[in-house]
Amino acid sequence: MAHFVWLLFLFLSSATACDQCVHQSKASFVTSVSAITSGACGYGSSAISLSGENLAAGVSSLYKGGAGCGAGFRIRCKDPKLCGNKGANVVLIDHNYDNQTDFVLGFFALLDMANDGLARDIYKQGIVDVEYKRKPCVFENQNLYVRVEESSQIPYYLQIKLLYQGGQTEIVAIDVAEVGLTTGTP
Repeated sequence: MAHFVWLLFLFLSSATACDQCVHQSKASFVTSVSAITSGACGYGSSAISLSGENLAAGVSSLYKGGAGCGAGFRIRCKDPKLCGNKGANVVLIDHNYDNQTDFVLGFFALLDMANDGLARDIYKQGIVDVEYKRKPCVFENQNLYVRVEESSQIPYYLQIKLLYQGGQTEIVAIDVAEVGLTTGTP
């Protein structure tokens, strides 16, 4: 019996944490890229360099307290009359506090998903059914980029942003040590 309970737990935990699985959800759209770039991840105008203008805000389970910032997703509208099979690749740069949709997408992601000439029809619907899955980020000619923010000029305060993290994982911790500082015993 204990083995059955362990197997059931393993199955349930892997089913809910599947980055490769296709998830069914809903998405809404904004017409202004600035509505998303000023978001919770703090990328500002540099967000456009992450994925052109295919940007998105995601719900808490995708945003992950900020660890989901910069994550890539493949999102496809499910209405075959309005949308093609291609879908759009987006980068998560904001937190979506709305509990009606998993994503708020920029208008350029909508253009990528829509059949020719039908983007405005999708936008008028407000909310559309989508399917999505996590997609590894690939930044051509870029490595992990660490940017020290201007607010770090305040004594005893260090704020950094990590950009161009390729792959399909989140950075959840960073250790920073002062140069020349010795810790522990030699």
